[in-house]
Amino acid sequence: MEFNETEKKKIAHLRTRYPDSRSLTLPLMWMIQKRKGFVSDEAVALIATELELPKIWVEEVRSWYSMFSEKQTGKYVLEVCNNISCALMGSQEIIDHICSVLKIKVGETTADGMFTLKTAECLGSCGTAPMMQVGDRYYELLTEEKVDQILEDLKNNTQPEQKPQQWPEYK
Repeated sequence: MEFNETEKKKIAHLRTRYPDSRSLTLPLMWMIQKRKGFVSDEAVALIATELELPKIWVEEVRSWYSMFSEKQTGKYVLEVCNNISCALMGSQEIIDHICSVLKIKVGETTADGMFTLKTAECLGSCGTAPMMQVGDRYYELLTEEKVDQILEDLKNNTQPEQKPQQWPEYK
């Protein structure tokens, strides 16, 4: 694995803006993930060599940020928040439902390569729990029915509609 010529030019430009090579770790990870879909161990070694950093330092950065994947993921990565607010509002039931519908476990990808299911520690939407992120879109106040519709829309390659959130009626 190597950086291509376009990436090398970008790296050279970034070095002028960020003289501390550690600051280039995230941009280089984004480059590789954009091209390959994930940041493999081979990519970690390449980044460490390019930036003259210990490999473990780059591995730690990769593992810290949930947006970087260590292995190939599906076309859509479903990240369900499982922190305290979401957990109290039913995120585990949503996770279980997705597992049942897609016939996968957390961390797995469907056989057709369409979906990968992950959990996230916190996605910062506590007031609209439970929620999940798909790419750069948030889906909040989830129910099994909402999840089914989101999955169906994604399977059909249509953008799931994001409607203004309406809180359920509590009695």
